[in-house]
Amino acid sequence: MSFLVLGIESSCDETAAAVVENGNNTLSNVVSSQVDIHKEFGGVVPELASRKHIETIIPIIKKSLKDAKVNLQDINGIAATAGPGLIGSLMVGHSTAKAISYSSEIPFIGINHLEAHLCAIFLEHEIPFPFIGLIVSGGHTSLYLVNSHIDYEMVGKTRDDAAGEAFDKGAKVLGLSYPGGVAVDQLSKEGNRKAINFPRPFLKNGPIDFSFSGLKTSLVNYLHKNPGYDDSQLSDICASYQEAIVESLVLKTLNAAKKYNVKSVVIAGGVACNSRLREYSEEKIKNENINLYIPSPKYCTDNAAMIAALGYYKLKSGDTSEFTTTPYSTSRPKIKRGSGIIKDSTVYTS
Repeated sequence: MSFLVLGIESSCDETAAAVVENGNNTLSNVVSSQVDIHKEFGGVVPELASRKHIETIIPIIKKSLKDAKVNLQDINGIAATAGPGLIGSLMVGHSTAKAISYSSEIPFIGINHLEAHLCAIFLEHEIPFPFIGLIVSGGHTSLYLVNSHIDYEMVGKTRDDAAGEAFDKGAKVLGLSYPGGVAVDQLSKEGNRKAINFPRPFLKNGPIDFSFSGLKTSLVNYLHKNPGYDDSQLSDICASYQEAIVESLVLKTLNAAKKYNVKSVVIAGGVACNSRLREYSEEKIKNENINLYIPSPKYCTDNAAMIAALGYYKLKSGDTSEFTTTPYSTSRPKIKRGSGIIKDSTVYTS
């Protein structure tokens, strides 16, 4: 029987809405990006992001319903990002979703944005449980042992900067345009990955955690010692810097897969669009006879289809334990509670 979920995502600088059927069939997926608005500032300006969300949220929701060829009356559940993210941006999508839920008497669930990234893969693939999931985005780098659609156990995380932050901060030091990760990836394709031996932190021993602040410092120190680089040298710097980030991500993920004796790995989140990360993970992980799954780029970046997908599995299980970092009431129409489990996955608003 068809179960339609309207997903709404507004955690940062994309306003998105989607309609997903039964957790895996995307009927619509509409995203409005704010990259051009924030580009001149070199990063996301929270107040501008919130105001743009207010302008676009209703038209985006209407378009998602129209593209899916359904009416609001056809929707069985509503899911919206509750965190982590920019608090002002979160409140726009979350409050709008709750208002629609209340007025239409449609069950509502608030969604953990990071766990939704893990769920994005189910929009394209069926994967046996358990598996290791690497979430690598602008502000987060985390490893999860995924036991079911709604059961996640965090087994590793960044101790300081996330991989996406390392890309963006490195790009800023190099004078590249925003978004920095994309610029570094493009220039790296023309460079020598072995030109500079940047450090690979926590690569061999210790817990399955990440650290990228030292790598960023190493880049700054290199530039101080080697000023006046030309375009070809810039490409080499980017390629070497990117290689250090990618190696740390992939080898730590591989270590986690071996530690927990799983045969599948999922890499998701915005940084999963990085071409070298996709290439290197194919080389290393598949060589260990471990299956690798990476969502299509449209499901790696912030989108509402993944929010709707996780919302489906939670609502169908009866799990209404809403993840929330928002400072206001989370009351909503009541639905039957179930036995959904989320282990050690609390993330606070940044």
